[in-house]
Amino acid sequence: VHLAESGGGLVQAGGSLRLSCAFSGLTFWNYAMGWFRQAPGQEREFVAAISWAGSTTYGADSMKGRFTISRDNTKNMVYLQMNSLKREDTAVYYCGANPKYASIATAANYDYWGQGTQVTVSS
Repeated sequence: VHLAESGGGLVQAGGSLRLSCAFSGLTFWNYAMGWFRQAPGQEREFVAAISWAGSTTYGADSMKGRFTISRDNTKNMVYLQMNSLKREDTAVYYCGANPKYASIATAANYDYWGQGTQVTVSS
């Protein structure tokens, strides 16, 4: 399985970014997908997750209302729309694949990960 994130970059506070994650190698719709982030010196933090069909989503409380996860099963893609970005959103963002939509906020339950994409928010 190969996951490849893209769309990161440098953005000013208050701005927006859309991250993308391309999935290949296995049947995409067999996996729930999630986004996590990791800032320097910190543990990997849950951001949002989406079920196989995209009918159910779950997001971290600190990001609700600003971040939206979505997926396109025809393109094997998952997205993270990030609005109203803050400096504390600066991190490397990773997408992961979870064979069960269970304990989706726990990184250890994800079987596969991408290499990450850097998001830097400046003031």
